[in-house]
Amino acid sequence: MTDSSPFSLAGSVAAVVGTSPNIGTGIALRLAAAGARVACVDRDAELAEHAAAEVRAVTGAETLAVTCDVTSEDAVAAAVARVRSGLGLVDVLVNGPVVYLEKGIREMSLAEWRAQLGVLLDGTFLFTKHVTEALIEAGRPGAVINLVSTAGHQGEPGNIGYTTAKGGVVNMTRAAAMDLAPYGIRVNSLTPTATDPRQGIERGRRWGVTGVAGAHVAALDVAAAQVPLGALPTPADYGDAAVFLASPAARMVTGADLRVDAGSLAKYWRQKPGGGA
Repeated sequence: MTDSSPFSLAGSVAAVVGTSPNIGTGIALRLAAAGARVACVDRDAELAEHAAAEVRAVTGAETLAVTCDVTSEDAVAAAVARVRSGLGLVDVLVNGPVVYLEKGIREMSLAEWRAQLGVLLDGTFLFTKHVTEALIEAGRPGAVINLVSTAGHQGEPGNIGYTTAKGGVVNMTRAAAMDLAPYGIRVNSLTPTATDPRQGIERGRRWGVTGVAGAHVAALDVAAAQVPLGALPTPADYGDAAVFLASPAARMVTGADLRVDAGSLAKYWRQKPGGGA
Protein backbone atom coordinates (compact mmCIF):
# COMPACT_ATOMS: atom_id res chain seq x y z
CA MET A 1 0.00 0.00 0.00
CA THR A 2 1.36 3.42 -0.92
CA ASP A 3 1.35 6.33 1.49
CA SER A 4 -1.31 8.80 0.29
CA SER A 5 -0.31 11.54 2.75
CA PRO A 6 0.48 14.85 1.03
CA PHE A 7 3.56 15.02 3.25
CA SER A 8 4.91 11.62 2.20
CA LEU A 9 8.31 11.41 0.51
CA ALA A 10 8.01 7.72 -0.24
CA GLY A 11 9.97 6.92 -3.39
CA SER A 12 12.06 10.08 -3.22
CA VAL A 13 15.84 10.31 -3.00
CA ALA A 14 17.09 13.22 -0.91
CA ALA A 15 20.61 14.62 -0.79
CA VAL A 16 21.43 16.71 2.26
CA VAL A 17 24.59 18.75 1.71
CA GLY A 18 26.20 19.62 5.04
CA THR A 19 25.59 17.04 7.75
CA SER A 20 26.86 18.37 11.05
CA PRO A 21 25.36 16.83 14.21
CA ASN A 22 23.11 19.88 14.35
CA ILE A 23 20.85 21.21 11.57
CA GLY A 24 21.87 19.03 8.63
CA THR A 25 21.40 15.73 10.39
CA GLY A 26 18.19 16.93 12.02
CA ILE A 27 16.78 17.59 8.55
CA ALA A 28 18.09 14.29 7.15
CA LEU A 29 16.33 12.39 9.93
CA ARG A 30 12.97 14.00 9.20
CA LEU A 31 13.25 13.46 5.44
CA ALA A 32 14.01 9.78 6.03
CA ALA A 33 11.13 9.45 8.49
CA ALA A 34 8.84 10.82 5.77
CA GLY A 35 9.93 7.99 3.47
CA ALA A 36 12.92 9.29 1.50
CA ARG A 37 16.16 7.48 0.86
CA VAL A 38 18.83 9.89 2.05
CA ALA A 39 22.38 10.70 0.99
CA CYS A 40 24.40 12.55 3.62
CA VAL A 41 27.00 14.73 1.89
CA ASP A 42 29.83 16.52 3.68
CA ARG A 43 33.43 17.53 3.07
CA ASP A 44 34.26 15.70 6.33
CA ALA A 45 33.98 11.97 5.65
CA GLU A 46 33.53 11.22 9.35
CA LEU A 47 30.52 13.53 9.64
CA ALA A 48 28.92 12.10 6.50
CA GLU A 49 29.38 8.54 7.81
CA HIS A 50 28.05 9.37 11.27
CA ALA A 51 25.01 11.14 9.83
CA ALA A 52 24.17 8.31 7.43
CA ALA A 53 24.56 5.71 10.18
CA GLU A 54 22.33 7.68 12.54
CA VAL A 55 19.61 8.17 9.94
CA ARG A 56 19.70 4.48 9.08
CA ALA A 57 19.62 3.39 12.73
CA VAL A 58 16.79 5.71 13.78
CA THR A 59 14.52 5.45 10.73
CA GLY A 60 15.53 2.25 8.96
CA ALA A 61 15.88 4.23 5.75
CA GLU A 62 18.36 3.38 3.04
CA THR A 63 21.24 5.87 3.31
CA LEU A 64 24.54 6.72 1.72
CA ALA A 65 27.51 8.75 2.97
CA VAL A 66 29.28 10.88 0.36
CA THR A 67 32.36 13.05 0.79
CA CYS A 68 32.58 16.13 -1.40
CA ASP A 69 34.45 19.41 -1.78
CA VAL A 70 31.49 21.59 -2.73
CA THR A 71 33.73 24.24 -4.31
CA SER A 72 34.90 21.82 -7.03
CA GLU A 73 32.53 21.28 -9.96
CA ASP A 74 34.14 17.95 -10.80
CA ALA A 75 33.70 16.80 -7.19
CA VAL A 76 30.05 17.91 -7.11
CA ALA A 77 29.28 16.19 -10.42
CA ALA A 78 30.92 13.01 -9.10
CA ALA A 79 28.97 13.21 -5.84
CA VAL A 80 25.64 13.59 -7.65
CA ALA A 81 26.52 10.62 -9.86
CA ARG A 82 27.54 8.60 -6.78
CA VAL A 83 24.18 9.21 -5.12
CA ARG A 84 22.35 8.30 -8.30
CA SER A 85 24.20 5.00 -8.62
CA GLY A 86 23.76 4.17 -4.94
CA LEU A 87 20.22 5.35 -4.19
CA GLY A 88 18.66 6.65 -7.39
CA LEU A 89 18.04 9.99 -9.06
CA VAL A 90 18.04 12.84 -6.54
CA ASP A 91 14.68 14.63 -6.57
CA VAL A 92 14.98 16.40 -3.20
CA LEU A 93 18.06 18.54 -2.59
CA VAL A 94 18.82 20.36 0.66
CA ASN A 95 21.70 22.80 0.25
CA GLY A 96 23.39 23.61 3.53
CA PRO A 97 27.14 23.79 2.86
CA VAL A 98 28.73 26.13 5.36
CA VAL A 99 31.98 27.31 6.83
CA TYR A 100 31.90 29.59 9.86
CA LEU A 101 34.38 32.43 9.94
CA GLU A 102 33.07 35.26 12.05
CA LYS A 103 34.98 38.36 11.02
CA GLY A 104 33.99 41.90 10.17
CA ILE A 105 35.03 43.82 7.08
CA ARG A 106 38.10 45.28 8.81
CA GLU A 107 39.44 41.90 9.92
CA MET A 108 38.58 39.66 6.96
CA SER A 109 41.14 39.16 4.21
CA LEU A 110 40.17 38.81 0.56
CA ALA A 111 41.33 35.18 0.61
CA GLU A 112 39.09 34.42 3.59
CA TRP A 113 36.19 36.24 1.95
CA ARG A 114 36.54 34.24 -1.26
CA ALA A 115 36.92 30.95 0.62
CA GLN A 116 33.79 31.47 2.71
CA LEU A 117 31.66 32.65 -0.20
CA GLY A 118 33.03 29.79 -2.28
CA VAL A 119 31.58 27.19 0.09
CA LEU A 120 28.23 28.87 0.73
CA LEU A 121 27.48 30.32 -2.71
CA ASP A 122 29.46 28.15 -5.13
CA GLY A 123 28.46 24.97 -3.32
CA THR A 124 24.76 25.83 -3.41
CA PHE A 125 24.99 26.86 -7.08
CA LEU A 126 26.88 23.74 -8.16
CA PHE A 127 24.69 21.20 -6.41
CA THR A 128 21.55 22.92 -7.65
CA LYS A 129 22.90 23.00 -11.20
CA HIS A 130 23.95 19.36 -11.36
CA VAL A 131 21.01 17.85 -9.50
CA THR A 132 18.42 19.77 -11.50
CA GLU A 133 20.13 19.12 -14.85
CA ALA A 134 19.82 15.39 -14.18
CA LEU A 135 16.13 15.84 -13.34
CA ILE A 136 15.50 17.82 -16.52
CA GLU A 137 17.25 15.19 -18.65
CA ALA A 138 15.07 12.51 -17.01
CA GLY A 139 11.89 14.57 -17.39
CA ARG A 140 11.31 14.44 -13.64
CA PRO A 141 10.05 17.10 -11.20
CA GLY A 142 11.89 17.87 -7.98
CA ALA A 143 12.40 20.18 -5.05
CA VAL A 144 15.43 22.20 -3.97
CA ILE A 145 15.62 23.66 -0.46
CA ASN A 146 18.35 26.19 0.28
CA LEU A 147 19.22 26.82 3.91
CA VAL A 148 19.57 30.50 4.69
CA SER A 149 19.76 32.17 8.14
CA THR A 150 18.20 35.12 9.87
CA ALA A 151 21.68 36.62 9.39
CA GLY A 152 21.00 36.53 5.65
CA HIS A 153 18.10 38.94 6.13
CA GLN A 154 19.83 41.36 8.52
CA GLY A 155 23.17 43.07 8.95
CA GLU A 156 24.99 41.05 11.60
CA PRO A 157 28.11 42.80 12.90
CA GLY A 158 31.40 40.94 12.77
CA ASN A 159 30.14 38.31 10.33
CA ILE A 160 30.30 39.89 6.89
CA GLY A 161 31.15 36.83 4.80
CA TYR A 162 28.42 34.63 6.22
CA THR A 163 25.71 37.28 6.13
CA THR A 164 26.61 38.31 2.58
CA ALA A 165 26.61 34.72 1.32
CA LYS A 166 23.33 33.83 3.01
CA GLY A 167 21.72 36.98 1.63
CA GLY A 168 22.93 35.90 -1.80
CA VAL A 169 21.35 32.47 -1.34
CA VAL A 170 17.97 34.16 -0.75
CA ASN A 171 18.01 35.74 -4.19
CA MET A 172 19.70 32.76 -5.84
CA THR A 173 16.67 30.81 -4.66
CA ARG A 174 14.24 33.19 -6.35
CA ALA A 175 16.23 33.31 -9.60
CA ALA A 176 16.64 29.52 -9.77
CA ALA A 177 12.94 29.07 -9.03
CA MET A 178 12.13 31.12 -12.12
CA ASP A 179 14.64 29.24 -14.29
CA LEU A 180 13.41 25.83 -13.19
CA ALA A 181 9.63 26.35 -12.87
CA PRO A 182 8.99 25.31 -16.50
CA TYR A 183 10.47 21.91 -15.68
CA GLY A 184 8.35 21.29 -12.59
CA ILE A 185 11.29 21.82 -10.26
CA ARG A 186 10.49 23.97 -7.23
CA VAL A 187 13.17 25.97 -5.43
CA ASN A 188 12.59 27.45 -1.99
CA SER A 189 14.67 28.60 0.95
CA LEU A 190 14.34 27.77 4.62
CA THR A 191 15.49 30.30 7.20
CA PRO A 192 16.68 28.95 10.56
CA THR A 193 17.74 31.21 13.40
CA ALA A 194 19.78 30.68 16.55
CA THR A 195 19.09 27.03 17.29
CA ASP A 196 18.41 25.15 20.50
CA PRO A 197 21.76 23.35 20.93
CA ARG A 198 20.63 20.29 22.90
CA GLN A 199 19.92 17.92 20.00
CA GLY A 200 23.19 18.81 18.29
CA ILE A 201 25.22 18.53 21.50
CA GLU A 202 23.76 15.13 22.33
CA ARG A 203 24.45 13.83 18.83
CA GLY A 204 27.95 15.27 18.85
CA ARG A 205 28.76 13.50 22.11
CA ARG A 206 27.66 10.17 20.69
CA TRP A 207 29.69 10.78 17.53
CA GLY A 208 32.76 11.89 19.45
CA VAL A 209 32.63 15.30 17.76
CA THR A 210 33.60 18.49 19.56
CA GLY A 211 30.47 20.37 20.53
CA VAL A 212 29.68 24.04 20.92
CA ALA A 213 31.48 25.97 23.64
CA GLY A 214 29.81 26.65 26.96
CA ALA A 215 29.81 30.37 26.30
CA HIS A 216 27.88 29.81 23.09
CA VAL A 217 25.30 27.69 24.90
CA ALA A 218 24.88 30.46 27.48
CA ALA A 219 24.39 32.99 24.68
CA LEU A 220 21.71 30.78 23.15
CA ASP A 221 19.91 30.63 26.51
CA VAL A 222 19.76 34.43 26.42
CA ALA A 223 18.52 34.34 22.81
CA ALA A 224 15.73 31.95 23.76
CA ALA A 225 14.34 34.56 26.12
CA GLN A 226 14.49 37.23 23.41
CA VAL A 227 12.54 35.59 20.58
CA PRO A 228 8.76 36.14 20.54
CA LEU A 229 7.85 32.48 21.06
CA GLY A 230 10.18 32.24 24.06
CA ALA A 231 12.07 29.19 22.80
CA LEU A 232 14.53 28.47 20.01
CA PRO A 233 13.77 26.06 17.16
CA THR A 234 15.41 22.65 17.14
CA PRO A 235 16.98 20.87 14.16
CA ALA A 236 13.88 18.67 14.09
CA ASP A 237 11.72 21.78 13.63
CA TYR A 238 13.73 22.67 10.53
CA GLY A 239 13.40 19.07 9.38
CA ASP A 240 9.61 19.24 9.58
CA ALA A 241 9.64 22.42 7.50
CA ALA A 242 11.92 20.79 4.94
CA VAL A 243 9.57 17.82 4.65
CA PHE A 244 6.72 20.21 3.88
CA LEU A 245 8.72 22.09 1.23
CA ALA A 246 9.83 18.82 -0.40
CA SER A 247 6.41 17.19 -0.31
CA PRO A 248 3.36 17.28 -2.61
CA ALA A 249 1.70 19.48 0.03
CA ALA A 250 3.90 22.33 -1.24
CA ARG A 251 3.36 21.66 -4.95
CA MET A 252 2.32 25.28 -5.53
CA VAL A 253 5.15 26.80 -3.48
CA THR A 254 8.27 28.01 -5.27
CA GLY A 255 10.58 30.99 -4.92
CA ALA A 256 9.49 31.39 -1.30
CA ASP A 257 11.36 31.66 1.98
CA LEU A 258 9.96 29.70 4.92
CA ARG A 259 11.13 31.26 8.17
CA VAL A 260 11.40 28.86 11.11
CA ASP A 261 12.73 31.49 13.50
CA ALA A 262 10.31 31.68 16.45
CA GLY A 263 9.24 35.11 15.21
CA SER A 264 12.75 36.60 15.20
CA LEU A 265 12.54 38.49 11.91
CA ALA A 266 9.02 39.75 12.55
CA LYS A 267 10.02 41.39 15.83
CA TYR A 268 10.41 45.17 15.96
CA TRP A 269 13.94 46.09 17.00
CA ARG A 270 13.10 48.65 19.69
CA GLN A 271 12.20 47.77 23.23
CA LYS A 272 9.13 49.86 24.00
CA PRO A 273 8.28 50.82 27.59
CA GLY A 274 5.55 48.53 28.86
CA GLY A 275 5.40 46.85 25.47
CA GLY A 276 6.69 43.44 26.50
CA ALA A 277 9.46 41.56 24.69
